[in-house]
Amino acid sequence: MDVPAASMMVIEGAERFGLSQLHQLRGRIGRGGGTSTCLLLTGTRAGDAGARLEVMAETTDGFKVAEADMEIRGPGEIFGTRQAGLPRLRYADLIRDADILREARKEAFDLLEQDPRLERPEHAVTRSVLEARWSEARLFGEEAG
Repeated sequence: MDVPAASMMVIEGAERFGLSQLHQLRGRIGRGGGTSTCLLLTGTRAGDAGARLEVMAETTDGFKVAEADMEIRGPGEIFGTRQAGLPRLRYADLIRDADILREARKEAFDLLEQDPRLERPEHAVTRSVLEARWSEARLFGEEAG
């Protein structure tokens, strides 16, 4: 849909759409420079539908929409096919602990830069834990590149 002069959009059954879909649809109107309105009509606010619709009412910032989507649905799996739900992090919360997780990521990249295959004796335990946990991902095999 690309109608630059459109100034109003009505989305029926808005609870059936995800946040990113609603955000993208809403962005398709008001492109002609005038004021625009997007009406979200719902049949229910059950489950997480109410939370999603509140986000749409509160912000037009795509980054805030994406962050709220991750809070509501969860980030899914890192190695896997699930696109929603919480990953199996034992102690961390991806939103609350974002700073420390960024630091841990930096440390991990630094370690792999120094010892890419974790072959040094002091990294033996780390390597065995990673291989046991992520064996299907083939972290250190030929397929890992």
